[in-house]
Amino acid sequence: MATDELSSKLNRRLQIEEGVEEAVAVDGMIQQNEEPLEKSSTGSADSELGAKLLRRGELNEGVGEQLQPSMKVLNPYTEFKEFSRKQIKDMEKMFKQFDAGKDNFIDLMELKLMMEKLEAPQTHLGLKNMIKEVDEDLDNKLSFREFLLIFRKAAAGELAEDSGLCVLARLSEIDVSTEGVKGAKTFFDAKVQAISQSNRFEAEIREEQESKKKELEEKKTKQAAFRELQSAFK
Repeated sequence: MATDELSSKLNRRLQIEEGVEEAVAVDGMIQQNEEPLEKSSTGSADSELGAKLLRRGELNEGVGEQLQPSMKVLNPYTEFKEFSRKQIKDMEKMFKQFDAGKDNFIDLMELKLMMEKLEAPQTHLGLKNMIKEVDEDLDNKLSFREFLLIFRKAAAGELAEDSGLCVLARLSEIDVSTEGVKGAKTFFDAKVQAISQSNRFEAEIREEQESKKKELEEKKTKQAAFRELQSAFK
């Protein structure tokens, strides 16, 4: 019992020294004043609740939009069907090239370096506006999905000619001029175009497989030639 009481006192003294609680002298004894901590916690909870209620009110009135997190499971080949596998791979290569932090995001500074590399530097405000235009989760940086949205908007003609995003898409050397199924005028045209896209997708996969197979065969041939050369010197 005495040990527990001593442990409790030592723990309180440590909290006082770390500033977690304040010491109040009452009748020569040190007691803990937890009121400021409770007030701070209550104030924080009230503030958070107020923000949530305000957000809910905006959604009910149609002022705000329901946000979807960008870090969801993404299959770009199925979600961005208007682009070929090669186009998406080129976009992914570009994204990874400027993702200096390797955190799967492009932040303001990395976007700044990207635009400078493309010889189209932007102001600080211009960079923030570029991110804001496709930043669905409002985290002030670009995920790969949000990066792909830039090229989707560019292909659909939804970007202003003088906007930073339009400049980025134009200077990236990635051709996104091909329209997807949404550009078809009739259901029949859309159906034919969808089949064509599916066939193209399969053809691109076969082409990749053939390319990898060819590289593997060339590697085996070189290894066999090297072993043969080694045996000649034994």
